[in-house]
Amino acid sequence: MRVKSILSEVKLVIADLEVPLGTELRSSPTLCALIGEGEDVRVVPLSTPDGRPIFMKMDNALDVNP
Repeated sequence: MRVKSILSEVKLVIADLEVPLGTELRSSPTLCALIGEGEDVRVVPLSTPDGRPIFMKMDNALDVNP
């Protein structure tokens, strides 16, 4: 295994995300990558609501300022 590159513009944060589960709306602190600045800030969850790790994919990115 080797490091191909380091993404210096990414910050690790804990975000309180809301997730609809059936008829309930639940929230939980989630480890996320914060990418971008200003109006273009996106949050990419790095774990599921129950704490299991997931791969960082831009398909999962959420807008901070919807």
